[in-house]
Amino acid sequence: MECVFCKIINKEIPAKVVWENDRVLAFENIKPVHPVHVLIIPKKHIASIQEAEAQDGEYLSQILLAVSEIAKIKGVAQSGYRLIINCGKDSGQSVDHLHVHLVGGEELPFATG
Repeated sequence: MECVFCKIINKEIPAKVVWENDRVLAFENIKPVHPVHVLIIPKKHIASIQEAEAQDGEYLSQILLAVSEIAKIKGVAQSGYRLIINCGKDSGQSVDHLHVHLVGGEELPFATG
């Protein structure tokens, strides 16, 4: 069975697209936890960042290069935003397709490392 994000990429499930190119799709999270909550995904199915391989480098770099454009579109480029990548069930990854959360639109609590 195809994953939900692959179905969004294939336009089988609607999504509010924020930004797109030939390798990356960014869309609004349907259950946002912040005023700005965009998911950025590769158009190639990669289950998680742990599963990414060297040949996926172009997809990974395109995700990161898209971030500044998406932040401008969503109006958080100047105020700030956070990028989150969950990996595996213990982290809270709920869809087995690599995705980056871009969140902002409010003051975010300090994240400790």
